[in-house]
Amino acid sequence: MIRNIEHGAVFSFVDQVEYQPGRIISRTFAQTGYHSLTLFSFDKGEEIGTHESSGDALITVLDGAGRITISGREYLLHAGESIVMPANVPHAVYAVERFKMLLTVFFPEK
Repeated sequence: MIRNIEHGAVFSFVDQVEYQPGRIISRTFAQTGYHSLTLFSFDKGEEIGTHESSGDALITVLDGAGRITISGREYLLHAGESIVMPANVPHAVYAVERFKMLLTVFFPEK
């Protein structure tokens, strides 16, 4: 079930979460045992430290630029670019400038 967004209406993800100084803001649109869909805004310099997830995670940058680190390798992504962070692999996210990203995680079947 998709929530927190009007159904049957045209919208832009980039407009669904605002930037806030010194903060990371998130808004979840779907969450089940099999997937999650969350929008994030990062102020410049904010980060999510190294961690792992049990599911493959697809990041799509919607605005600005972020550095994604996967198994120690760094990738600089800009608006319109995406990357997959494989399940059970260490990864981190850092805002080299303010940026917004859509995160879709696909968890393994139980």
